Parts: sequence; C-alpha cells; structure tokens
Amino acid sequence: MSSGWPALPYEAWRATRDTLHAHTQVLGKLAAALAPPEPQLQHTALRLSARGWETLPLPAPDGSGALVVLLDLHGREAVAEHSDGRVRHIPLQPDRAVGAVTREVLAAVRELGGPVEIDPKPQETFWTTPLDEDDEHATFDSDQVGAYFAAATRAAQVLAALRAPYRGRSTPVNAWWGSFDLAVSLYSGRPAEPPSGDFIMRNSGDAEQVEVGWWPGDARYPRAAFYAYAHPAPEGLASATLAPAAARWDVTLGEFILDWDAVLVSRDPYEAALDFARLAVRHACTVCGWDPGLAASVEGTPPPIR
Repeated sequence: MSSGWPALPYEAWRATRDTLHAHTQVLGKLAAALAPPEPQLQHTALRLSARGWETLPLPAPDGSGALVVLLDLHGREAVAEHSDGRVRHIPLQPDRAVGAVTREVLAAVRELGGPVEIDPKPQETFWTTPLDEDDEHATFDSDQVGAYFAAATRAAQVLAALRAPYRGRSTPVNAWWGSFDLAVSLYSGRPAEPPSGDFIMRNSGDAEQVEVGWWPGDARYPRAAFYAYAHPAPEGLASATLAPAAARWDVTLGEFILDWDAVLVSRDPYEAALDFARLAVRHACTVCGWDPGLAASVEGTPPPIR
C-alpha cells in the first residue's frame, strides 16, 4: 500500500461510516436552507477541507453576517462559526448519537445567527429516522475516521487535477451529503432532459454533464471506488476499455467503476486514478458528441497557463 493511501474495508467501518454520513446531512440541510439557490443544486454542496466536511459561508438568518458549519474530523467535533468571531463546539465523541449532535448543532446555529429550520428526514439513505431523533447511529471510531479522511483527501486531489484544465463550465470538488461522495461535474453547455421528475433529478439533471467521483462504499455497493458516468447516457457509452485494467463498466450502476483496492495496488495510485478519470471523460465527451476542444482540454490542450 502506498503511503497516505489507506485501505478502507467497508464492513469494518460501516457503523462509523453511517454515523459520519448522518452528521454530514445536517450540514447539507443547513446549506440547502440558507444558501442562495444555484443551478443543479450547487448551493447545497459541501466542501472537503483540511479539517473535514464544511459548508461555504452561509447568510445568517438574522442578517448579522455569515455562518460556517463544519465537521472537524481532527478535533472530533462539529463547529459552528460566525463571521464576527463567535464559535460554538459540539463534541462527536465518545460515540455521541446523531440525534443529540443534530439538536446541539441547530441550537448553536440559531444562537449565532438567528432562527433556521431544516427538514430532519435523511435523504438518499437506507434509514429513515429523522436526524434529530436518531439514537441508532452513534459510532465514531477515530482511527476509522482518520483512514476515511486520508482516503477522501487523496481522492479529492485526483478530482481537482481532473477538472483543473477543463475549459468548459465545471464544479469544484463537491462533497455531496446525500450520496456521501465526492464529485466533479463537467458541462457541455447544452441543456438536457432530467432523468425523472423528482425534485433532485429535475434540478440536478437539466444539463448535459459528465461526472467523475469517489465514494467510500455503501450498502448498494460495499466497496470504496472511483466512478464516472454521463448524462444523458448515449448508446455506446459502456463500450470503452479504460485504464487501469481493473476499470470496468458496471451494468447495475450504469457507471464506469475503478475500485479503491485496485488503485492501492497500482505502482502510482494517483496516476492510476487520474488516468481512469481522464479516459472516462474523453470517451464520454466523444460518444456524447461534445465539442472536441472541451474533451481535449481535460488533457491540458491548450494548457491552462501559456
């Protein structure tokens, strides 16, 4: 295993993973409630920082300034910060339940910035207990969180390198709290028909895009992996042979997949993951009929700086 690229066996850290996922939902719901709306629901995305998962600065409901709410995975606490310097700390250990943490985070945000309400029903999860009543998820193993955060940081660096030279519209490396993954989206500039009429799909899927991301595994796919897909998906998308050799098209998911374990045994994990991402994007751009110049720019042609 390469230094700084830890193994992340799903079953071993599942309880901690689900608890951490639930904590991120509280941050995401605050962003959804307070941030000015953006196309493709970009205002609801979180960011992965050197501390953990965090919101962008959010308008305080009482007009007093800005709020940032974060999960400090090193400090093992949730933190609510106001732009005037006031800070509130909410511990995540020892193994505190999501419900208790949620109630304290919301109380801290209201104390710092005024009244705010969220829908406590979790989204895109295999459990349905409201976040502020969730006593089931209460596992926070520091070593497992550390391994996850190290892996997520490496994955985010790959995704950032992928999007950096792209000359079309693209997103930052988003941390999505519904699916608990990291992703970048590259856009063609053309609209698309949403894949379904539900709120998330009709708003996030109204533009042509290629998405490349990384998840730490879930009950649907219990392995950490990089993934890539195009929307809308044309005929021929699944036909590519990508590198490294372990990369494959998953029929059930409808995505290209490169398992984290395959990345770890590569001679250079970073280059292996980045090769997968670039090849997936080039192939998707070709079969989707995008401007060849956009596809070439993923490889830095022309270079970002000349």
